[in-house]
Amino acid sequence: MIAALDVGLRRIGTAISPDGKTVLPQPAIERKGRRQAARDVRAFLEAWEVETLVVGLPRGGSSEEEMERRIRHFVGLLELPASVQVLYQDEAGSSEEAKERMRGAVRQKRDGRIDSLAAQIILERWLAQHKAF
Repeated sequence: MIAALDVGLRRIGTAISPDGKTVLPQPAIERKGRRQAARDVRAFLEAWEVETLVVGLPRGGSSEEEMERRIRHFVGLLELPASVQVLYQDEAGSSEEAKERMRGAVRQKRDGRIDSLAAQIILERWLAQHKAF
């Protein structure tokens, strides 16, 4: 199983790909604290028996280095088994694209759907670049 994370300051968007082709957004994980969020993400990954984790990293922008440092630190808190491969994917524009996909479909609420749609986009991009998967 392949999963993706869109790590944000308030929520962590999640998505899975059971077959390496289809990508399904999953409920976002509310972030009340780093350790709680890490436990919840680890439980999500274990429940889906994830073998490959794709994490979105921001490219460009004034806070790129700071956000990359925070995201990599958070991934370290997950304490994943060595069998789980962690990969990074450029997430540039994924949140804006997610908002555009949601436009008109439902009233945009802060319920995490956009965060998980951004994770879906991140995973779709990664799969498109790694078709051999």
